[in-house]
Amino acid sequence: MYSYLLVETGWQNGYRIYGTLLHIDVIDNKLWIQHDGTEEGIALELVAAGIPKDRIVLGFRTPEQRKHTEFAIS
Repeated sequence: MYSYLLVETGWQNGYRIYGTLLHIDVIDNKLWIQHDGTEEGIALELVAAGIPKDRIVLGFRTPEQRKHTEFAIS
């Protein structure tokens, strides 16, 4: 398994900023989106880049919710 994280760090108005914007795991040749804090959503960008929807799992959704999407259940 491989994990990829996009993390925001820095300072804003005297406060420390640190947080995960994006977390994707590669499990069994599928991209599991575990967290998506982007404005547009990474799943559709991955599809636009040529990754089939049946290779993308919305891991931040329950298996029941995933059944109602165009993406892989698991």
